[in-house]
Amino acid sequence: MAEYLASIFGTEKDKVNCSFYFKIGACRHGDRCSRLHNKPTFSQTIVLLNLYRNPQNTAQSANGSHSLVSDVEVQEHYDDFFEEVFTEVEQKYGEIEEMNICDNLGDHLVGNVYVKFRREEDAERALVELNNRWFNGQAIHAELSPVTDFRESCCRQYEMGECNRGGFCNFMHLKPISSALRRQLYGRGRNRQ
Repeated sequence: MAEYLASIFGTEKDKVNCSFYFKIGACRHGDRCSRLHNKPTFSQTIVLLNLYRNPQNTAQSANGSHSLVSDVEVQEHYDDFFEEVFTEVEQKYGEIEEMNICDNLGDHLVGNVYVKFRREEDAERALVELNNRWFNGQAIHAELSPVTDFRESCCRQYEMGECNRGGFCNFMHLKPISSALRRQLYGRGRNRQ
């Protein structure tokens, strides 16, 4: 029996634990979910909840109509945000293995920044210190995340350009950074060792 329960833990067959929370570290039902959200007590990954603000989603003029922001401007804004957060977090708390930002629109995923550190101790220190910080006029809300393998949490249809649920999909739609920034940030960390 224990072997069977272990084999279904965190899957759709598990009627006790929420499989979405286990896979993506968030659940659209939040505290109203009928299944348990087992928050980790240690993890390499932290999530900074609702930290990124996509200018395409928030740009409104004074009369309430949406102003158009070009795709190039959005990518530049995103790259600047990504670089600022990545650089500061890595310099203050430790080497980052991977950082991902959700481009979803659902409340449970919108603007979530997932930072996977090389060491659990670095994630724990970042968690404590970041919860006492502000960024762009908003308090940072950080928590440990059960996500360590982002391949399981990402929407495969989105990666192929075929997700018909759009930003309201319950799996992560990870916004990519420019290839030049990827080389700059991730190449730097590997050369330090």
